[in-house]
Amino acid sequence: MLDLLDLGLNLKALGIEYGTVVLFALLVVLLLTGMPLALVTLLVALVFAIGWFGPNAVPLITSRVYSFVSSFVFVSVPMFVLMAAILDRSGIARDLFDAMKLVGGRLRGGVAVQTVFVAVILAAMSGIIGGEIVLLGLVALPQMLRLGYDRRLAIGVVCAGGSLGTMVPPSIVLIIYGLTANVSVGELFTAAFVPGFMLAGLYIGYILFRSYTDPTVAPPPPEDRPSFSEMLPLLKGLILPVLVVSVVLGSIYGGIASVTEASAIGVAGVIVSTILRREFSFSMLLDAAMHTLATVGMIMWIGIGASALVGVYNLMGGIRFISSLITGVSDSPTVIILLMMVILFVLGMFLDWVGIALLTMPIFVPIVISLGYDPVWFGVLFAMNMQVSFLTPPFGPAAFYLKSVTPPEISLGEIFRSLVPFICLQVLAVAILILFPGIAVY
Repeated sequence: MLDLLDLGLNLKALGIEYGTVVLFALLVVLLLTGMPLALVTLLVALVFAIGWFGPNAVPLITSRVYSFVSSFVFVSVPMFVLMAAILDRSGIARDLFDAMKLVGGRLRGGVAVQTVFVAVILAAMSGIIGGEIVLLGLVALPQMLRLGYDRRLAIGVVCAGGSLGTMVPPSIVLIIYGLTANVSVGELFTAAFVPGFMLAGLYIGYILFRSYTDPTVAPPPPEDRPSFSEMLPLLKGLILPVLVVSVVLGSIYGGIASVTEASAIGVAGVIVSTILRREFSFSMLLDAAMHTLATVGMIMWIGIGASALVGVYNLMGGIRFISSLITGVSDSPTVIILLMMVILFVLGMFLDWVGIALLTMPIFVPIVISLGYDPVWFGVLFAMNMQVSFLTPPFGPAAFYLKSVTPPEISLGEIFRSLVPFICLQVLAVAILILFPGIAVY
């Protein structure tokens, strides 16, 4: 302990400038060793708390962590994860995909278009990305490949569409941002509604453009039109998902229930759906619960570590220091926002979005407010930026999720190359949202 106290004197003598360099260098070195982000942030927070302030600063870490984990809104996170886990183990997504033939059946590239529609509905049911990409990879990708779609277009549609869960409410990304930035999650959901559909619209527009300008990209639509008797069974696959989405989002937007209460209603709705479809079993529920425990445990530990580190760094004066650096780059608020987007984009290549939100938002949000921008708008902008991070190499999670269920001949490199046009569309959507903030804060 004496050695650590001696180290503490040396650390404080560095000053905030060199102390910041040492802190981030230590973070990078530890992450390169393969240690989980949660353990790295906790360890660095502990070292700097003792090394900068002495042992008496340790209780400050625990108080910071308690304020994070005790938030009532955070209860909605395991609820929405459980919804996704149950969906993943039921046939709802497969029937929903078949039902969407009613939307894209008469279009060239119709199966790709209906994949995007299914992705939007699944995102509105759970807000979880990984499971959605795997589901679409199992249901939509084989059908597109069998029908003769361009392989890169099919791969890109599945990954980009499956990542819409970051934008379409009830997005877990928006919930974590709301907790971190102290912003109403309900307002974030309302603000993200139009931008989320705008992004889906860009995907659909790109699919139709490619399909109609290059006949080799997608097969022509079927000649025969399905009869009403053939359409009726397909409509049944829409009823339960649309009902769940309407109840969850309708209760939030209508002011009937809070986000946390609506998440519980959503879980109940999905369980009732599986019962009506005769797919429910206690083993399925237990399996979904164990998956939820693992996922939420990961989010919790990253949150605990990041909260502790940000709390210690704030006491060191680091947040004021970083804020002055960012605001000193330019007198133009737009340039500062663009710089933040670049920082988030680079971090998204290497870190999990939960860690990025909890590490950067305590610094960025006060700057955004001081520039006169709406933190709700910035939250939607952050969520859209994080969607870009799901696709970008070298650690784009969407590509790895899809690779886990693709045929062996589809390489990870081909998946990343297939995502380039959709990454460009996402960057375009970010630019549109920056130029026209009223799209979110209408």
